Amino acid sequence: MDLYTYLQSIAILLLLLCTFSRRAPKNSKKNCIPEPSGSLPLIGHLHLLGGKEPICKKLATIADKHGPLYSLKLGTHRLLVVSSWEIAKDCFKDNDRTLATRASIAAGRHMGYNNAIMALAPYGEYWRNIRKIATVELLSSHRLEKLKHIRFSEMDSFIKELYGLSRNGAKVTINEALERLTFNINLRLFVGKRFSGCDYEEVNSEPWRYEKAIKRALHLSGIFVLADAVPYLEWLDIQGHVRSMKRTAKELDSVLSVWLEEHLKKKKANQGISENDFMDVMLNHLPEDTVISGHNRDTIVKATTLILSLTGGESTSVTVTWVLSLLLNHPKILMAAQQELDHHVGKQTWVEESDIKNLKYLQAIVKETLRLYPPGPITGIR
Repeated sequence: MDLYTYLQSIAILLLLLCTFSRRAPKNSKKNCIPEPSGSLPLIGHLHLLGGKEPICKKLATIADKHGPLYSLKLGTHRLLVVSSWEIAKDCFKDNDRTLATRASIAAGRHMGYNNAIMALAPYGEYWRNIRKIATVELLSSHRLEKLKHIRFSEMDSFIKELYGLSRNGAKVTINEALERLTFNINLRLFVGKRFSGCDYEEVNSEPWRYEKAIKRALHLSGIFVLADAVPYLEWLDIQGHVRSMKRTAKELDSVLSVWLEEHLKKKKANQGISENDFMDVMLNHLPEDTVISGHNRDTIVKATTLILSLTGGESTSVTVTWVLSLLLNHPKILMAAQQELDHHVGKQTWVEESDIKNLKYLQAIVKETLRLYPPGPITGIR
């Protein structure tokens, strides 16, 4: 098929779609949910969300005009936008099960092991089982208390490293330092790995590859993909995002597969139960022949490790960076926080996790930072 014939076929297809869209029967019953005017065939309100202004601000502007609850048509999907905590509470509390699922998106299909990662899995048997594993086996108070030595040792190494750099007058890029701190804490919790500064700087090393792939995955998860709005155009991949997702998924899976194989060999050699990290816990909890909604054990373990890596690293380091920058720009607040630490902990004593419950002012600082600079300005389902 030459180029002319190909373009002619596309034009005919678009013409038919436009005709079908205009002739589609309208709902005789007036929709009680407000909707902005200007919806176009095929794309709906997508054109209203373009430009340099952040989408969250555009949605807020529409909410100012149409109210805290309105709908948008994005391609073939209709979205409900909630811009009120009272309505959000009603959605996620009183109607939680009704609104617990979401449409399948390209990021979940191509980078999430075909929606095996919990955050993008549809509500059902698989989601309930994986959520139970995460909350009861991995993120329970007992498990986190058992592994608190990891967090303590990493923080101890981090403080000593900063102290050594300060004595030598070296400059520190604090956001990069915090990224490495959270990266090491998470990897030790998830797969029992720890990497030094030399490992990070070595191109094509495991930590370098995994960290770069995680950052690419986070970027690709947050950008607009045409296939999510108009699924029948995914095969065209006009933007090239689907190809990028597939390459990133291949890179992530190659590293996760190596770590999984190491854990399986260790489990076989020990001939017993070893729970030094989250991957050990999942392998002990899930029998080898486990299959849940079409996903086998290895896929479940890798997908769960991946979503924990995606959601537990950069958001933490970004928030801590904001906290530090705000405190430096508000000396009185910084002084009040220091006085609280001196009173409840002492000047010559390390702050323990058990002290946090008594540091009310510090808690308020973190909450206000999250309010002003949330890791993600738009909250998705769950």
